[in-house]
Amino acid sequence: MIKAIFFDIDGTLVSFDTHVVPSSAVEAIGLLRKKGIKVFIATGRHLRSINNLGNLQFDGYITLNGSYCIAGTDKVIYKHHIPEEDIKALMSYQEQNPLDGFPCILVQEKELYLSYKNQRVEEVLSLLNFPEPPTMLLREMPEKDVYQIIAFFDEKQEHQVMKLLKGSESTRWSPLFTDIVPKGSSKRIGIDKMIEYFGFTLEETMAFGDGGNDIQMLSHVGISVAMGNAEDDVKQAAGYITDSVDDDGIMKALKQLNIL
Repeated sequence: MIKAIFFDIDGTLVSFDTHVVPSSAVEAIGLLRKKGIKVFIATGRHLRSINNLGNLQFDGYITLNGSYCIAGTDKVIYKHHIPEEDIKALMSYQEQNPLDGFPCILVQEKELYLSYKNQRVEEVLSLLNFPEPPTMLLREMPEKDVYQIIAFFDEKQEHQVMKLLKGSESTRWSPLFTDIVPKGSSKRIGIDKMIEYFGFTLEETMAFGDGGNDIQMLSHVGISVAMGNAEDDVKQAAGYITDSVDDDGIMKALKQLNIL
């Protein structure tokens, strides 16, 4: 019996075209809650950057790809920051390679800061309807723990930079950018933290996703569903494939699997 369901946001709950949750998914979330099934968000976004879920209510939030987990709306049950040495290495790389520099967003516990904006950044912010963080030079950003780095570079440069960030790993789900998180963080870890806190079992969990950062989550839960708009490697990690977010994929899967 499924007691908890985890939903990615962008491309899963929320359409890239409309930037809203389809009415069928809104209805599905409401029906799940009425049945007593807990519903959770599992996203790469910072809690303050979740601006596209309308009035939907959730039982908890796995944010920053598992680096920062919240029960309810404000009880922090797990956090894991990027090593300070990696932040220093990132700054040194940017300063020593000015021609190969790239924009990045440092995600701290309460705030996000963008180093600078270029066409790639503008495209991503538009694609995700993502709130634009304040712009600030890397060296001027507050010296607080960083839980995620959103790096706007291609895969070739990613390979070069990640060699320097020895305590971190990349979770790419777009050709335009990657989410860099501390090693050991993932949506899978976030699910385990929710299991510990709420007391259900792994076999009683279900998850929906569409991006590369959802693969660990989908390969971990009791029932896994990839959206029809997901990439092939994501679909291969899932037990079931539903229709796209714009074709009522969430509601269709829940009905087909007799959850609703």
